[in-house]
Amino acid sequence: MTSEKDTYKTIEIAKGDVLFKEKGSKFFSFVIPVFSEDEVKLRLEEIKKKHHSARHWCYAYQLGIDTIRYRVNDDGEPGNTAGQPIYGQILSKDITNVLVVVVRYFGGTKLGVGGLISAYKTSAKMVLDEAKIVEKTIDVHFELIFEYEHMNKVMRIVKENNLQISHQKMELNCEFVIPIRKKNSEKIKKLFTDLRCLKISEIN
Repeated sequence: MTSEKDTYKTIEIAKGDVLFKEKGSKFFSFVIPVFSEDEVKLRLEEIKKKHHSARHWCYAYQLGIDTIRYRVNDDGEPGNTAGQPIYGQILSKDITNVLVVVVRYFGGTKLGVGGLISAYKTSAKMVLDEAKIVEKTIDVHFELIFEYEHMNKVMRIVKENNLQISHQKMELNCEFVIPIRKKNSEKIKKLFTDLRCLKISEIN
């Protein structure tokens, strides 16, 4: 029986403006946690405003846990000399939900294809080496709806299994949202279902 992967690595907080110089050109690198393409666009615009006089804003990003989405962009540099080397560093760190941007100010001397690949790879590596990489669990979120009289039964399962309640609402009924680590989710779901006094559903 293979154990299903239920953790992933990402970065905790953004890092930026890490400087690398090569033959007069300056490369400023950034790494930012992102969760959607819209957020990628927003962060890119912020960096372009900050470094509005730069020549190139090259980047790569990776999103998702079960289904991975990624994109690389050379932004005017020769094909595969910028975005792909940046993305290679994301892969080497085995992280997701990240955007890495390398901003280039041209220094007057052409670096050639090999020089560009090396410069963008080095810049991406430098900022990723400075970022704090954290491991997170993949959680399934369950919504529980039950009447107040059954609170003790529900709370017994919560306490015995060291579960966290991320959201709760107490009105006519009680509503709990409980994140459960993916590998434990079926077992915990069965415990709650067996109570037969509540409605349980998985939510995104």
